[in-house]
Amino acid sequence: MKNYRFKNLTALVCGGLFTLSVAGSAMAADTMDVNIEECVQMAMNNNRTIKQALADYDSAVWKRHEARRTSGPTLNWTSAARRVGGAAQNQADIRALYLNTVAVSMPIYTGGQLEGSIRAADLGLDASEIAIEATKQSVKAKTQAAYFNALNCRNLIKVSQDSVNTLQEHLKNVNAQYSVGTVAKTDVLASQVQLSNAQLGLVSAQNNYDVAIASLNNIIGNPVNTKLNLKDEMGYQTYDISLDDCVQYARENRPAILAADYSVKIAQEQVGIAGAGVKPKVQAEVSRTFTGKNPFGSDTNVNDFYFTQNSWYLGLGMNWNIFDNNVTQAKVNQSKAAVEKAKEAAAMARETGDLEVKTAYLNLTSAAKSIDTAKVAVDKAREDYKIAQVRYSAGVGTNLDVMDAEEKLTTAQSNYYNALYKYNSSKAELDRSMGIMVDLDVSKFKDTQK
Repeated sequence: MKNYRFKNLTALVCGGLFTLSVAGSAMAADTMDVNIEECVQMAMNNNRTIKQALADYDSAVWKRHEARRTSGPTLNWTSAARRVGGAAQNQADIRALYLNTVAVSMPIYTGGQLEGSIRAADLGLDASEIAIEATKQSVKAKTQAAYFNALNCRNLIKVSQDSVNTLQEHLKNVNAQYSVGTVAKTDVLASQVQLSNAQLGLVSAQNNYDVAIASLNNIIGNPVNTKLNLKDEMGYQTYDISLDDCVQYARENRPAILAADYSVKIAQEQVGIAGAGVKPKVQAEVSRTFTGKNPFGSDTNVNDFYFTQNSWYLGLGMNWNIFDNNVTQAKVNQSKAAVEKAKEAAAMARETGDLEVKTAYLNLTSAAKSIDTAKVAVDKAREDYKIAQVRYSAGVGTNLDVMDAEEKLTTAQSNYYNALYKYNSSKAELDRSMGIMVDLDVSKFKDTQK
């Protein structure tokens, strides 16, 4: 039953919460026609926050490479050139002495330090990959919210324009009645003021739309002055997944929770790495040394015996810091404290996830209820305005009744579009808070939660 619900959820996500509008007329050359999926894809390709996360992943790859290479052999060359004087010159009067040593060494046993570093680097790489997915989910939600905001602003422009058109027609009616003496001058003045206010509202709505488009361009990586023709219309589709299922899905798939679990594992590895400070270190080494009065060579002249050598060395070396005045123990205790901190952070990540999911879900359901109510209010407000107009034209209603009805109609229309916007943006936020996948299957990372 649980898998069926998640499949249903995936279908709902893929289906979207909006309907595509019929393609409009040809746009100017500097205008880009985009739908919401195209905007999300552009954000995935261009957003700088995602690029920073990718750079962090590359850094984690090389950090793991560093950890693994540390356990392998290293080649070292030591060279020195010296002048010799005094009694040590001997009969050969040697004044130049060269020393060259080539050594290959490899750690055999480090008390778990290298092994712990490799495991921590592997975990860090996985955590970095999860961080990329978390960033993409956040950018996707931010892009969707910006797109829906632009759609809402476009709808509110239409509401403001309709209000201006309606009041202009009403003003014509008032002027006609005033010219024949059936209404007072105050009706004309009041209607003119109402129209001016509506025109100011239209200017503000247009400005809000321009700002919304600029913000959307910034998120998807376009120049902020790019003109966008949004091909979608905000719609409404019932969300059938329960809150409990949403919370459970988030606990299993939310990247922030998975990343927090990895932080605990990494901190636990650091305890072992710190504890290796008081354990013996064993390494194998082979070296070849050339010493003489000629660079990279040996002189077999007996008189130069004390100044010419050609030797090699092969063996094992051990270093054991038996007592370090409890410095290592202090580091171990610090690492253990870091583990407890990571565990608390992981618990907080789960609690934060639960809260964000519930908040987005409640906002979603609240907006869904508001949509139906607001739609009914629009129909009633439109009918009320028509009645007020007829009554005013017949001389049995007042100008105030008409303007009040028109204002209520504008408010009802705005409330309806705002409810649609809240629903769609809340759905985008719910997807993010749940950890709905963008392009990373997080199932391979879930074993860290056990």
